[in-house]
Amino acid sequence: MPGIIVTDPPKAEAKDVEALAGYGVATVHEALGRTGLLGHHLRPNQRDTRVAGTAVTVLSWPGDNLMIHAAVEQCGPGDILVVTTTSPSTDGMFGELFATALKRRGVRGIVTGAGIRDTAELRAMGFAAWSAAVSAQGTVKATGGSVNVPVVLGGETIRPGDVILADDDGVVVVPRERAQEAAEKSRAREDKEAATRAAFHEGQLGLDRYGLRETLRRLGVEYRTYEEHTGAGS
Repeated sequence: MPGIIVTDPPKAEAKDVEALAGYGVATVHEALGRTGLLGHHLRPNQRDTRVAGTAVTVLSWPGDNLMIHAAVEQCGPGDILVVTTTSPSTDGMFGELFATALKRRGVRGIVTGAGIRDTAELRAMGFAAWSAAVSAQGTVKATGGSVNVPVVLGGETIRPGDVILADDDGVVVVPRERAQEAAEKSRAREDKEAATRAAFHEGQLGLDRYGLRETLRRLGVEYRTYEEHTGAGS
């Protein structure tokens, strides 16, 4: 399998990445019209952690981590490694040694559609990881692939330099050209939710705040007393 390693791809502006880091995955996903979510199958190895960074992408052969080694050289401060495979794989392609090398280079975490291992060590060293599997199964280093090319994970295309935001709820990708827009829309959504939260604290119901009583009426949903529903007492 021939491949290519692309050097110095364009990246989202650092200020926009840092702005997005202030919001949760769910907020950003909703703010961008429910787009960019990489699926429910990617689970965090740690808890209470949120990272945002620019993608360095890897396309590898299943069970082969040669191209991750090649990708380490292309990683720098503020990056997040995104690893995909040419067909489904659950092998533990990434572990503590890779994390040590990446942490030294200022990388903020890894997202992979394959497997990771050394999970306790990753948590102990504070290296964030989201993966589709955890497996002790090892890999080889024998097949070519690509680095910093567009890849697909969870049905979403990720290009090098796009923003990756990950937390306990999952992982979302923001196209690098939309990073500033995403941050602005996320701020507006959080402001709106803050007002709603305050209203709920005061006792207002979502049925009224969101105008949902009319929706129920339009859908033909009826209110009936227990006696009317069951015929009790007749």
